[in-house]
Amino acid sequence: MGPELTASDGVLLVDKPKGLTSHDVVDHIRRRFGFRKVGHCGTLDPIATGLLVVVIERATKLQNHMTADDKAYEGIMRLGVSTDSQDADGNMIAEKPIPPLTQADLEQVFTKFRGDLQQVPPMISAIKYKGQPLYKLARKGKTVEREPRNIHIYELRMLTFDPPNVGFRVQCTKGTYVRTLCSDIGDTLGCGAHLAELRRTRSGQFDIKDAKPLDALLNLTREQLQASIIPMLKLLRLPGNVPPL
Repeated sequence: MGPELTASDGVLLVDKPKGLTSHDVVDHIRRRFGFRKVGHCGTLDPIATGLLVVVIERATKLQNHMTADDKAYEGIMRLGVSTDSQDADGNMIAEKPIPPLTQADLEQVFTKFRGDLQQVPPMISAIKYKGQPLYKLARKGKTVEREPRNIHIYELRMLTFDPPNVGFRVQCTKGTYVRTLCSDIGDTLGCGAHLAELRRTRSGQFDIKDAKPLDALLNLTREQLQASIIPMLKLLRLPGNVPPL
């Protein structure tokens, strides 16, 4: 692998707080500890909390591979209100009465959203159209055609049923927009819906229980932080990771 690895070459598991972008987290860690290279493996929207896999220094070489890992989330879907961003950060664009629904009715709809699906990415996303992120076009009030993407939903399970709120767990392939999943379920029900809360609980082989809150990490010294970094050599031995670079 060339030069000997250091204690900074590895992965940091961060419990991202609400209100920050994934880039904000990377920027905080880079500036606070003086690392040269920092990246993350799978964007979390500002509204979302939970597991952000941060790669540091030479572990950034694993970024693309680890971003492709499957993800798991727990969230709350709110029925009856649609927003332009498909989540609670957006502006309301429609409000409709919620039909009389039983838990069994909603479970029947959930079955339609398991397995292989085609999902149209939202306009408010970082996907590029002719070199420009879609969210920039959306801010200008523009809407463009987006190609559906193939995704796979391994698990979609109801956790709580308290209309208009529905708690759920989803395990899915990379590139799945959970807010779009909620919006599509709302459209199927005929009342609309948006994502009210979201927490990532798993990314590949990493679990939220092993992550530390961002504020706690930023209060450490660099030497203390290194104790929380999963060394790159250990990463390369984990199932599913690439062989030594």
